[in-house]
Amino acid sequence: MKKALVVWGGWDGHEPRQTAEIMESSLAAEGFDVEVATTLDAYKDEAKLKGLDLIVNNWTMGKIEGDQLQPLLAAVRSGVGFGGIHGGMGDAFREQTEYQFMCGGQWVAHPGGLRPYRVNIGPTPDPITAGIEDFDVESEQYYMHVDPINIVLATTVFPDYDNVVMPVTWKKMYGAGRVFYCSLGHSASVLAMPPVTMMVTRGLKWAAKAE
Repeated sequence: MKKALVVWGGWDGHEPRQTAEIMESSLAAEGFDVEVATTLDAYKDEAKLKGLDLIVNNWTMGKIEGDQLQPLLAAVRSGVGFGGIHGGMGDAFREQTEYQFMCGGQWVAHPGGLRPYRVNIGPTPDPITAGIEDFDVESEQYYMHVDPINIVLATTVFPDYDNVVMPVTWKKMYGAGRVFYCSLGHSASVLAMPPVTMMVTRGLKWAAKAE
């Protein structure tokens, strides 16, 4: 049985408990043994982390101490999967550059606040997005700094910013660890949308080498 750790907390505006519950439930339905923690101290035990298949960070903003971050980085570099959504992964621990390198990106802004926009599947065909069509969402549209090494699985367009095409979903490697990220998930209602839940669940399974 695959083992996953879901750690949630940070800014409450992103509904960390509710979104963590959706990911916990989705992983459990896929046969994962899921542990949930509400403290970053869950990252201090490097040996325990290295015994996991997947770590899901769902902690918008906040600060992480060195004795919490270093075991996390080491575990993922060693081959443990890492994944998450929206600000819970992509806007966490803003001062920690190495964390951002691991994630493959960092939130910059969400122009216009909650706004309707389209998520375009591709350009890279992948089992994570197979069978999912382009879809519309009303939420925060994340403008991000992104690592050019990312394998981009879905994008969105910013019409007010010269039609910039911005990655929404990607996967990458960090050492031997598989990393998956999706910028959707501002609220539980967005994460619960069928195409979003499907894409995120598949991505987390991929990170855990359980696809």
